[in-house]
Amino acid sequence: LSLAAIEVQSMRVDCKVASRFAHTVMTTKALNTANASQEVFFEVDLPKTAFITNFSMLIEGRIYVSEVKEKEQARQQYESAVSSGLTAGLVKASGRNMETFSVSVNIAPQSRITFTLTYEELLQRRLGSYEIMIGVRPKQLVQNFEIVVDIYEPNGIAFVDVNGTFITNELLPLVKKTVTDKKAHVYFSPTLDQQKTCSDCEETLVDGDLFIRYDVNHPQDIGEIQIINGYFVHFFAPDDLPQMPKNVVFVIDRSGSMEGEKMKQTREALMTILSELHEDDYFGLVTFDDTIEPWRPFLSKATPENVTEAKEFVKTIEARHMTDINKGLLFAVDMLTTEKSHSFPDMSMIILLTDGRPSSGQRDLSKIQENVQNAINGSMSLFCLGFGYDVDYSLLDTLAKQNDGLARRVYEASDAALQLQGFYDEVATPLLLEVNLNYPGNAVIDLTQSHFRQFFKGSEIVVAGRLQELETNTFQTEVSANGFDCSVSLVEYIFGDFIERLWAYLTIQQLLDKREKCSPEDKENIRAQALDLSLRYNFVTPLTSMVVTKPETEDEDETLIAPPLSSHYSLYQPSSLPIDGDPHFIIELPDQNDALCFNIDHKPGTIFNLVRDPPTGIVVNGQIIGDKKVIPGNKMHTYFGRFGIVNEKFGIRLMVSTKEILVSERGKQAKFSWTNNKTLEGLKNSVKFLIILHKIWKMHQYHQDYLGFYTLDSHLFSSNVHGLLGQFYHGVNFEVSDLFPGKDPDKQDANMFVKGNELTVTRGWKRDFRQDVKNGEEVPCWFIHNNGTGLLDGVHTDYIVSGLFKTI
Repeated sequence: LSLAAIEVQSMRVDCKVASRFAHTVMTTKALNTANASQEVFFEVDLPKTAFITNFSMLIEGRIYVSEVKEKEQARQQYESAVSSGLTAGLVKASGRNMETFSVSVNIAPQSRITFTLTYEELLQRRLGSYEIMIGVRPKQLVQNFEIVVDIYEPNGIAFVDVNGTFITNELLPLVKKTVTDKKAHVYFSPTLDQQKTCSDCEETLVDGDLFIRYDVNHPQDIGEIQIINGYFVHFFAPDDLPQMPKNVVFVIDRSGSMEGEKMKQTREALMTILSELHEDDYFGLVTFDDTIEPWRPFLSKATPENVTEAKEFVKTIEARHMTDINKGLLFAVDMLTTEKSHSFPDMSMIILLTDGRPSSGQRDLSKIQENVQNAINGSMSLFCLGFGYDVDYSLLDTLAKQNDGLARRVYEASDAALQLQGFYDEVATPLLLEVNLNYPGNAVIDLTQSHFRQFFKGSEIVVAGRLQELETNTFQTEVSANGFDCSVSLVEYIFGDFIERLWAYLTIQQLLDKREKCSPEDKENIRAQALDLSLRYNFVTPLTSMVVTKPETEDEDETLIAPPLSSHYSLYQPSSLPIDGDPHFIIELPDQNDALCFNIDHKPGTIFNLVRDPPTGIVVNGQIIGDKKVIPGNKMHTYFGRFGIVNEKFGIRLMVSTKEILVSERGKQAKFSWTNNKTLEGLKNSVKFLIILHKIWKMHQYHQDYLGFYTLDSHLFSSNVHGLLGQFYHGVNFEVSDLFPGKDPDKQDANMFVKGNELTVTRGWKRDFRQDVKNGEEVPCWFIHNNGTGLLDGVHTDYIVSGLFKTI
């Protein structure tokens, strides 16, 4: 945050990691101490691999949240807001290297503002550890500053190391770390004085990145599998296997732009890398500018004598002319292909280092990609290192992805040689080739990538997917690779709520990668899939943007939010959301002494998802029943006759029908009858639901018993909660026009503006049976026609699920 008059009162970073999936919330509170309005800039550095999932601002007690939208839609909304004289901000990812999130807001004098940013990422294992990186740059001393990190790993934690670019000898003792078998806790909260660069200074020491590195205990056979809420994740990292010999050709750019420090650092890194080659490896060196000059035109075994000779050659590499990447790569592929025989290992790779873009020979990027892919033809991996700022990084990224490798940037800095060596270390020790993770039978759908060309020591293979049956907690797993076979059908069932988001994260990342490799026809389909998941799980990815609306100050004492497109919305917070009678949904808004209601008409037997909240593990579905028979000349009345309630955190499932209540807790079953009690309340220490049984006279010709469902404390759900009811738990924005005569002479209509739609709604009454179970009390409400169309996200049929405990 910047500006002298803006006082940062508190900064808190809260990072929770469960099975490598990190969920980080950054909260900053600030005060404008000036007597005039000030613009506040909020900036956060976050890992490139993270996806932002939420951003909100609290200004003088009013909360304003952001929305994730398709990029073009977000841009149009932003432009329309700006052109209508409103100030608005737009946050978006820049390509694959999303690094800084920033937003600026104008706030009134003496006003307080709270910024909250949430992002998520799957931590990747590199060189034997996972790394959590937290960027903290408050630019001033902060009264309350804290970083809290909690790690939970079901297979046990091997070690945890904490360091930071700003952690001095004085700050080191303030980093509190506790590690038990499966949990680790890191806490860092320096006081105002401890943050100072010296006792009389006003500058802060806290300026940089905090790194937490850890590893887990990795089972050496099949890996680690977890199942939660119908999704599973499989981690595979058998580091104890013997290493495989490899063929590696280093392709080094010696064009003019490499002159000076870059060339010197490249030579230095190569000297170290050559020393680290395993004696069973075969290697080659190819240098290129606009001509090719190999050390030898064939591969050599990494004997001490050969390595010494190669180092002498490295000392002579000088920067010269243009850049012919195409020719350099094809020469290396040729070297590896001609030597492929039984005496050479199968594990072949090329490591390309360049600082530029093609300037000689073939310069058409798509042609270079085509040539290289055709020459390699799946028989080796290509790793690309882009040195410095002039490099065509997207070319390198695509080349690597098309050929089973990966690309990395090497930054121009004093440690560039170490960066190069670090990258080589990641791929130095291949342990397995052609790895397949298989899940026989039809137990698994929507699988992420499950075939990998190679597995390197210190890394990890991760596969996630969905299970056909929500109830499944064991399934067959097979892992095979060259020289390695293992299969098992035992799986531990671990409770939690993050695996579905982990699956979505991994699927999006892989779809974005896949776009680089596929035909133009498939590109649009892949883009659509990635966009759908990004929107569904609220991830800011290269396909989506986040629209953030900035408050603008009109007069000295009033701060007013102006959402793009409209400025007359207010947020109405519901107290309870009942469903009772002929699927009557009522959204009560006590602050306005008002309510919204709608009916759902569908054929008996249909099951609707009412509430789904992955972070709390709660799912509620309801099944519709009809009248025994239809009164002649009337339409069929429908009611809720059964509810399925899942609380994964407690391992509990409830099936509530008009006849009985079945409870299953971690596999144990119990049955209850309604007997004298006509209401059923929910679980302790959790969200409470109230279910009311309406008894109808047994001999009634048409009607039968039905259930009413009430949510008592909807505020306990997470911001991700959804479903026919769940989507309203955190309020709904709407505005209603003056009343006018409607079609029904006894009722009046009005125009309602809600969720970007204009609807004709009718003033009516619904019954709430909570206080008076027998007769109910009349609740006035705005009735939304056509099964809630326009008020609901999507249409009511989107919420149909296939079973009482299913989410799809």
